[in-house]
Amino acid sequence: MLNLGTVGTGWITTRFIEAAKHSGRLHLTAVYSRTEEKAKQLADTFNASHFYTDLTTMASSAEIDIVYIASPNSVHFEQVQLFLKNKKHVICEKPIFSTSKELEEAYQLAEENGVFLFEAIRNIHTPNFAILKENLPLAGQIRSTVLPYIQYSSRYDLFLQGEVPNIFSAEYSGGALVDLGVYPLYLAVGLFGKPEKVAYHPVVLHSGVDGSGTLVLTYDGFVCTILCSKISHSEIPCEIHGEKGTFVLEDAAPISEIIFLDSHTKKSNILSVKQYDKDMAYECINFAEIIETNNREKYEELKNWSEIVLEITEEVRRQNHIVFHVEK
Repeated sequence: MLNLGTVGTGWITTRFIEAAKHSGRLHLTAVYSRTEEKAKQLADTFNASHFYTDLTTMASSAEIDIVYIASPNSVHFEQVQLFLKNKKHVICEKPIFSTSKELEEAYQLAEENGVFLFEAIRNIHTPNFAILKENLPLAGQIRSTVLPYIQYSSRYDLFLQGEVPNIFSAEYSGGALVDLGVYPLYLAVGLFGKPEKVAYHPVVLHSGVDGSGTLVLTYDGFVCTILCSKISHSEIPCEIHGEKGTFVLEDAAPISEIIFLDSHTKKSNILSVKQYDKDMAYECINFAEIIETNNREKYEELKNWSEIVLEITEEVRRQNHIVFHVEK
């Protein structure tokens, strides 16, 4: 079992710690927060033996094998570098970095220090994603795909009141596409590979980032349309349309239900299985297995998906003049 440290005290960190425990592969030993009160509170809640308010001290600890980073997007690169240089494996919450340059440098640093670097993106590690990918040929030639992730954020209320929360801030590398759109984007890349062309049509807020948008991925023979928003809400499912049938997914993340509708017989078939409620446990399991077995093939596949996803988000931001402060 790998000893786990965490950076960040938000709800996503709590969920990851719970999932890590559920996985049985990661044991929490240390937590970090900028304030001692929050660090101690989180450590006490989950029985971590160490808590830190200094990242450099934490990174040098012999009590940590792997660290999960869930800090604001714009500081991911700096913090990831620190832990990689201290020969710690790193799981960095999506979006892993702001630019492809950061990604390339970080993966090179991981190689130099003999450790692994992972992007935390829970939906592609689940059994239902594997089932969907395995059964994709049932649909025949794919002709169109619509993958929405439209979820109103309570932080938008604060934004409307004059505040600029991290997720709506160019300073912190925020926006709907990198926060929510990456889930369906990862589905598309994991299922169909790298698209031939990409285009994004965003609603840009006065803070300089996208509150919502439509991402169009052009593949040979079909178009994949991704809808993402943090300023509105929708219950429409994801659909993958083929000449022989259609897959209907209740959500892009988690992939809780998959129904296949046969175009000729008009019959439907549920393909999905029941998954852990704490579905982040699956990525914990997969990351631990890659490290313990030195599975370079699987590691390179995940790395390649991260590279493609970041390349796409970076390109469409460039097309729409959405510039993060780390790029200035």
